[in-house]
Amino acid sequence: MHCEGMNRLEADAEAKAREDLEKIFYAAIAAVDPARLIDRALSGELQRGGDIPALIQDAGRIFLVAIGKAAAAMAAELERHLTGKLADAIAVIPAPGTAAAEAALAQTKILIGAHPVPDRSSVAAASAATAMLRQARAEDLVIVALSGGASAMFAAPAAGISLEDKVAVTRSLLNAGAPIREFNLVRKHLSAVKGGNLLRACGGARVLGLILSDVPGNDLATIGSGLTTGDPSTFGDAIAVLKRRGVWGRAPEAVRDHLELGAAGDIPETVKPGDPLLDRVINVIIGDNRAALSAAADAAKNLGYAPEPGRELRGEADEAGRLLASDLCSASRNRVCILAGGEPVVSVHGNGRGGRAQQCALAAAIEFDRVVPDQKIAVLFAGTDGVDGPTDAAGAFASPSTIARGESAGADAAMALARNDAYNFFLKEGGLFRPGPTGTNVSDLAIALVNY
Repeated sequence: MHCEGMNRLEADAEAKAREDLEKIFYAAIAAVDPARLIDRALSGELQRGGDIPALIQDAGRIFLVAIGKAAAAMAAELERHLTGKLADAIAVIPAPGTAAAEAALAQTKILIGAHPVPDRSSVAAASAATAMLRQARAEDLVIVALSGGASAMFAAPAAGISLEDKVAVTRSLLNAGAPIREFNLVRKHLSAVKGGNLLRACGGARVLGLILSDVPGNDLATIGSGLTTGDPSTFGDAIAVLKRRGVWGRAPEAVRDHLELGAAGDIPETVKPGDPLLDRVINVIIGDNRAALSAAADAAKNLGYAPEPGRELRGEADEAGRLLASDLCSASRNRVCILAGGEPVVSVHGNGRGGRAQQCALAAAIEFDRVVPDQKIAVLFAGTDGVDGPTDAAGAFASPSTIARGESAGADAAMALARNDAYNFFLKEGGLFRPGPTGTNVSDLAIALVNY
């Protein structure tokens, strides 16, 4: 932690601040532990979910599909509650998964799905799950447990669309910095299962969606691309997104043809709100970013900080990091913990390594260095899933001393930001945060300690 221009006492104080940031982060993660949230839902603690215990009790058989970064832990807890009722179950997990949760599965078949870009495993997982669900009948219950990453991990291209077509569009939207709502709006209109279409495979059974939200605002039609809910968007909306993001002209011809046929009414739309298919569906948000932030605030208070809400992390990561840093620079109270959540995006302009949390952290560090090089500020930007972009880090720490440390190590912050190479900057500087996969996912957190 010690660097030129920073004395030992200052370095020790910043090291202690980092320890506190980690404690607060892990408290937030514990609050959205998938097993804990499933237990609460199935025990009837979530009033907004209706009488879930009665729904389970009345079911003839229960079929389970768990999809996403928390799928293994969700399925393991569901197995524990559904002893004797579970007819068949599949969990679609990322690779590598969470070993402890996977080891606890006795009745559930584990399949791998790719993220953030779908591959053949994602298609195989969707095919296996829909085949299983076709066994269900009206007297049965289908439980769909969704968590972050489900859209990519569960892929069934619509007729006439190849996996390669979907991959090309996915990569283009990723590089264009499309927000998750736009991203999944397009996905729904290129899929045979998204946008409520999975319900068509459930044989008229009751459906219970248990959802760990990774989408700001908890929009059911966006989480997992709305496998079990109505979709208000249209083929025309999907075309508009691709044009607005500069992707339409580069999209595969099969994709353009499919969307245009849909917009003309020649291909059936996704399931719309009010469709009778939805009459036998209950969707319940069991955990989200707000729950994590609430637990983080409690942890900060226990450590002697005064928690305060910060601005939502949204839009371009460069700007989100800079704006939050600007707010922190003007904070005057002692021992304040400012907490923010959300899901910024990165428009890729370089060929470096990193993710949105690391990009936010680097932009914040540059702002600190410019405005308050001597103020006591420490902030952690991190993805709650423990993975930020295609890296082994969840995010990074930033402070007014970050840029000086990076320069001492031969790293150029401005160049790294421009090249989307925040990972390699923080690798040299020492600020990467690597908790490993957490087994949950409720978007990103920014935890900041000011005047500590």
